[in-house]
Amino acid sequence: MEWLTDHFVAAQQWLFETAVQPLVYAVGLGGWVEEAFDATGWLLVGLIQIAVLLAVIGPLQRWRPAEPLVDRRAVRTDILYTLIHRLGLFRLGMFFALQPLFSDALGTLRGAGLGSLHLDELWPGVTDIPWVAFAIYLVALDFVEYWIHRGQHRLGWWWGLHSLHHSQRQMTMWSDNRNHLLDSVIHDTLIVVVAQLIGVAPGQFIALVAVMQLSESLQHANLRLSFGKLGERLWISPRFHRLHHAIGLGHESRGPATLGGHNFGVLLPWWDMLFRTCNFADRYDATGIRDQVEPDTQGRVRDYGRGFWAQQWLGLRRMLAQP
Repeated sequence: MEWLTDHFVAAQQWLFETAVQPLVYAVGLGGWVEEAFDATGWLLVGLIQIAVLLAVIGPLQRWRPAEPLVDRRAVRTDILYTLIHRLGLFRLGMFFALQPLFSDALGTLRGAGLGSLHLDELWPGVTDIPWVAFAIYLVALDFVEYWIHRGQHRLGWWWGLHSLHHSQRQMTMWSDNRNHLLDSVIHDTLIVVVAQLIGVAPGQFIALVAVMQLSESLQHANLRLSFGKLGERLWISPRFHRLHHAIGLGHESRGPATLGGHNFGVLLPWWDMLFRTCNFADRYDATGIRDQVEPDTQGRVRDYGRGFWAQQWLGLRRMLAQP
């Protein structure tokens, strides 16, 4: 763990001094050097992730695709979402737009006596071992992710935003970040607040997010892959998560009129097993949303948009149209 940390910090320092710091001064933001150094960490993680996507997950998709790739335009839009999120552009916007609100909210919570819980200090000598602490925080944040995901599928206004993520009929390793920007703001705000309250250190948080995002990229890949009877119950596979995106299955509980679904876990299927929302069927269904493919009483199917801005606009309209 220390070896990885040392090498990552060295690479972050090199990238910052070589590219980021000169750019910061060139645009007249010399007063933000410390924040720029932190942002360089996220940029480096994103570059590493994209390298893994291209070098590892991409070849896996070509080796065992779950379906033929026919809509390359939709995939190109997903690549744009990935670049915006993984290279730090979305976090940069979040920082400038919401950082004062974050600081005030966290200050209020700490003033009320919250934020003093550190999970890595619960069992001195054990939980303060780096990899043990990392595993504890990973499980804790994954539990929170499960309930956020349940909310995205249960609350009508939130589903109006989150449905953009499910509207991809051609899932690939780029599809994880296909989200409405407002949906991402809500999600990331909740995760950051919880991470602060349970004592996740900034360096740990970057590593936790990196592991989660890489796993989610694999889950969304156009890949016919199961982890076996035991492995499927330890870590979420592309097959398990594809069922969550399956038309009429992953986003419905009891018919087309009822929001809900199956397989909400982000990393671990344990929560789906515990709360009885799991589906381990060995199948690879078409992905998307029912109203994309089944006409309504007037013979219309819902349009979720083709390009980035159209998808964002239509997502807002769906959210505001909810009762």
